[in-house]
Amino acid sequence: MERTVTIVPEAGLHARPASQFVQAANEHDAEVTIEKVGSDGGPVNAGSMLAVTSLGAAHSDEVRLVAEGDDAEAALDALEEVLSTPEAGDSEE
Repeated sequence: MERTVTIVPEAGLHARPASQFVQAANEHDAEVTIEKVGSDGGPVNAGSMLAVTSLGAAHSDEVRLVAEGDDAEAALDALEEVLSTPEAGDSEE
């Protein structure tokens, strides 16, 4: 199953949001990949901090999440929440 999500945190998928994202990916019994929509790069392991930060995904970018496994839907729900929740201190729009 897959889902496309727009990144809300102003820092994009760097530092703290990336750490939260990777932690959420590793808490579920599913293989999850993330890919920046419209980029030339392919999908990367959502459970790898290095791979996730190397995407260079910024605020308002769209990413495609693909999950397979027993816990795939719960994993996508958790990852979507991380990506669509502003961080404390982000300005409100």
